[in-house]
Amino acid sequence: MMVNRVDRTGLRAVPAEMLAAGDVLALPGGDAAAAVTAVDVENDDFGVPALVVATVDEDRRITIATGSMVYVEPADAEIGVSAVAADHGSPEALVAQVAQAHPDSTDIQGVAGRLARGINLKAGSNLQDLHQLALALFVDEGDAAAALSIADLLAELPFDGNFGRWKWIEGGLAIAAYLTRHDEERSLRYSAAIRAADDAETDPLRAKTSAMYRQRQLNEPNVYDPEILRASTSGRIDVERDWRVLRIGVLLYLRAHGGSETLSRDVLERRIAAELAAVAALNAQLADR
Repeated sequence: MMVNRVDRTGLRAVPAEMLAAGDVLALPGGDAAAAVTAVDVENDDFGVPALVVATVDEDRRITIATGSMVYVEPADAEIGVSAVAADHGSPEALVAQVAQAHPDSTDIQGVAGRLARGINLKAGSNLQDLHQLALALFVDEGDAAAALSIADLLAELPFDGNFGRWKWIEGGLAIAAYLTRHDEERSLRYSAAIRAADDAETDPLRAKTSAMYRQRQLNEPNVYDPEILRASTSGRIDVERDWRVLRIGVLLYLRAHGGSETLSRDVLERRIAAELAAVAALNAQLADR
């Protein structure tokens, strides 16, 4: 059934590759929405996911480039919940709002339960939980708005010399930079912040050594190829999914950092889109078990 004149401000932004049957999608032109009955992903000639094809009512096909954002009507549980309100109160209140919007996600409920006891933004374990929550919202739930609001809790924190805490802040900045990629000015601010630790070393010799080591890591990143292949070969869908989520984190960081001498930002965005599609497919397989 077609729903006419949808108010776009009440819709939820999601990556195209996270669309699923049952979503109510805002159609091109912005003046109508329709229920999605099927979703397929078409690869390009290199075998990389390039197009998301959503079938809506009356068998109409809507093609969307992977990596693009689309808008869907919020689920019943999300009505009245604004996880991205500018004045959302405390971090605990924001996490509670996000958890309320995703009552069926055991991962989100588990993390939110831990954070409900109180959030200390100087505690590495709390920062890790916030990063995990933002990643789950983005990768598994396709809730870009809520993921960005949680990532922003991390992104607001400065580099204080503690690399144990910084890796989770860095992860939040990487998520935020990707989710705001259509707002170049904002995305670049996150990318600039992620490089704060690069210039922390004041000793010239150590700084030069650190820069060489960092460039090597950027050019030859660990994206868990052996682990993913091993899990895939042995049919361990859950393990493969977890390794691929870790790979997404690495690719997001590389993209936010500006790419490298071997991986351009365009290539990284294609790889991120491919991994999001792969994780979505694995999640579907796990749900069918």
